[in-house]
This record gives sequence, structure tokens and C-alpha cells, in this order.
Amino acid sequence: MVRLSQAEGNAFHVQADTSTSLILLGILSVVVGIIAFVWPGVTVYALVILFAVYAFLDAGLEAARAFSSRTAGPVFGHLLLGLISLAAGVVALVWPRPTALVLMLVIGIWAVAGGIVEIVGGFGKGETAGTRAMFILTGLVSVAFGVLLFARPDVGAIILALLFGLFSLIYGITRITLGVQLHQLHAQHRFGQSPSALRTAA
Repeated sequence: MVRLSQAEGNAFHVQADTSTSLILLGILSVVVGIIAFVWPGVTVYALVILFAVYAFLDAGLEAARAFSSRTAGPVFGHLLLGLISLAAGVVALVWPRPTALVLMLVIGIWAVAGGIVEIVGGFGKGETAGTRAMFILTGLVSVAFGVLLFARPDVGAIILALLFGLFSLIYGITRITLGVQLHQLHAQHRFGQSPSALRTAA
């Protein structure tokens, strides 16, 4: 009988889970971005709800990626990202009377903190050059978005919604690209390395 070792099988399963989570997160980001763009008259409260839903779903997907990681570094990074998103969503919801300025600060802090974690994660061990570049690019986009919000604290709800929509679209596309890239690497590794990973038992 020919079969893969259990450890190698688990590794393939982890890589597949990670790529799927990234693609799902990317699709979610794109959907949120589209909603923000096609809803130009959005109120601050509606934007709070939209951001909170996005943040909570992002936290859930990051937690799923954390628990599917094999090493402590990625686990910590994904859990930290998940906690940042969870905290941002909670703060946005529990603020009694949110204003555009308050929401801008919450989203800005969330974007900068998450972007820094992404950039640090891009320098983790075991990543390919392409994967590393995508992590760093996503982190830089997130940090740039946060810095832009801090630089223009006087933006109104509509401008904030458009900026958040643009950020979500860019973030989503990079996430989908990274997820597809990891999925392709997983497939190449499985089919290209499987002969050496196979073992024959009578």
C-alpha cells in the first residue's frame, strides 16, 4: 500500500487551510469595499456597523489561520491580528455616539497596528520570496491607509467611507493573490515532492 506520512499529510492540510482563509478574507474585503463605494450617502452609524462586521469576520478568519499554523511565530502573529480586529470592532460598536473623527481614529489605529504585524510576519522564516513580498506589500498598504487617516482627521463620513472602500479593495485583492499563490505552491509541492514523500508498505 502506498501512502503519505502523517506529518506530511498534516503539512499539506495546513497549507491548504491557510490559502483558503486568505482567499476568503480577500473576498470579504472586496465585498466590503464595493459596499462602501456604492453607498455614498452612508451615515457614520452605518459605517460603524459595516466596519465592525468586517473586523469581527477578519478576527475569526485570523483565529482560524492561527490554529492551522504549525509554528509559534505565525500562531502569535495571526492571533495578534485577530485580537486587534476584535478590539477595533468592539470599540467601534460600544462607543455611545460615534463621530467620523472617533471612527477615523479607531480604523487608523487598527490599520497601522495590523499593518505592522503583517510586515513583521513577512520576515518570518520559511516564506518564499513572493509570499514574503505580498505580506510586506499588504502591511505597507495598511500602514499607509492608517497614516493617511491620521494626517487628515477632518474627513467626513462620506470621504471616510470611500477611503475605507478603496483600502478594502486593495487589501482584498492582495489577500486573494497571496491565497492563490500559496494554493499553487501547495499543489506544486504535493505533486512535485510526493514521490520522495511516499513510502511503500507491503
